[in-house]
Amino acid sequence: MRGQLRDILNTKTAYGFKSGSGTIIGCPATYPKIGASAVSIPVVDLQDLSSPTLEHQEAAAQAILEGFGKYGLVYIKNHGIEDADLTRFYDSFLEFTSRPVEEKEKVSMPEIWYQRGWTPPETEQAVVAGGQPDFKECYFMAPEPLDPSAATEYPEVYAQNVWPENAEVFQKSYELIGHQLHEIGLFLLRGAAKALGLEPFRFEQAVYGGPHVTRSLRYLPLKDDQVNTGILWGEEHTDFNLLTLLPGGRFLDPSGSYCPKPDSSSGLYLRTRGDEKNPDGELLAGSAPAGCIVAQVGQELEILTGGQFLATPHVIKAPSTPGYSRVSMAHFIHLHAHQVLSPLPKFRTDDALRAYSPPVLAGTYGMKTLVDIGLAPTDVLNHLGYRHYDRLSTIRAKS
Repeated sequence: MRGQLRDILNTKTAYGFKSGSGTIIGCPATYPKIGASAVSIPVVDLQDLSSPTLEHQEAAAQAILEGFGKYGLVYIKNHGIEDADLTRFYDSFLEFTSRPVEEKEKVSMPEIWYQRGWTPPETEQAVVAGGQPDFKECYFMAPEPLDPSAATEYPEVYAQNVWPENAEVFQKSYELIGHQLHEIGLFLLRGAAKALGLEPFRFEQAVYGGPHVTRSLRYLPLKDDQVNTGILWGEEHTDFNLLTLLPGGRFLDPSGSYCPKPDSSSGLYLRTRGDEKNPDGELLAGSAPAGCIVAQVGQELEILTGGQFLATPHVIKAPSTPGYSRVSMAHFIHLHAHQVLSPLPKFRTDDALRAYSPPVLAGTYGMKTLVDIGLAPTDVLNHLGYRHYDRLSTIRAKS
C-alpha cells in the first residue's frame, strides 16, 4: 500500500492528482478564511513531505510547525484519497446503520469497551461533558497489524476486528481508507519530527504495532422538540491519541440524501490555541478547503512535545433544523502501548515536567481515558496495581 500511495502522490493531472479511474482535486494554495476572524490554517502538501528535494521537505515541515504549534491542526492536500471511495464507504456504512438494532447488536462489543464493532447511541461521553452522552452511533475497526504481545497485555484495545454479515463493500472500503489515512499520518509524523529538529523517525517508530483505530460515525437526526435545546452531536473534547486524521463527512437531509450543510452553525468546530488577543482560542468551522483533509494533534503528541504542539479541542454541533444527520470518519494513530508518555528530552523543561508528570505507559494512559469517557468500566483501574494480595491472605487463612 505504501508503494501505491507513492504512485498516487506522483501522478499529476490538470486539476489535482489521479489514482485509478478517479481524480482527486488538490485544494488551492489560497483558500477561504473561516472562523470569527481572518485565520489561515496552514496547508501541508503531501508531495512535499515525500519529495527528495530538501526545499520541499522544509516547506512542509514549516507548515506543520505553524499549524500544529499555533492551531493544533493542518490541512493536507494531494493525499491520495478519492472522493468516490469515501462516498462508497459512507453509502455502505449507512446501509449497515439502517439495519435493525438486533442485527447491529451482534457486532456490539461492550466486553472490549466498544473498541471494535458497533457502539450504540448515547454510550460515549466527553470528559468535560457533565454527563451528557454523545448523540451518535459508531463503528470501530483496526486497519493495521496488531502487536500480538500487546494483545495479551491489553486485549480490549488490541482486539481483532469484527464484521457484520453481508457487508463486503463496507469492510473492504473501510479497510482501504483506514489504511490510506494511516499512511498519510506516518508521513505527517516524519514531517513533525523534522519540524521540531528531532531524528526523522522519532514519532513514527513509536507507533509501530500501536492500537490504531478508524472510527465511522453517524450523528443522529434531532426531532422537533430537541432542536435548539443544547443537544450536541459531540461534546467539546480533545483526542487522547497521538494524531487524528479526518477525511471529511457528509450531511444528509430528512429523506436520507446527501446535502449541503443545513445551516451555518452545524457540524465540526475546532478550537485554536489561545493567544493574547483570544486567550481561550477561537472556534473555527472544521470544513477543510476542497480536496483537503484535516490532521489534528492529540494528547499523546502534546505530552511528548511538552506542550509545543497542543491537542485540538473540537465539538460537533447539531443543526437547528430537525431531521438532518451526518456521517463522518476519523483515524486515530496511537503510540504503542509500551511507549512512555513524558516530554521528550528536548522539551523537558521544569514547566513541562510539572504539567505532564508523572510518566505513564501509553497503554495505561489509554485505559484511564476509556474509563473517563464511559466506554470502560471503572473497575478496570484496579488492574493498574498489584492484583495478588489475596495470595498471602489465603496462606494466612490456612495457618
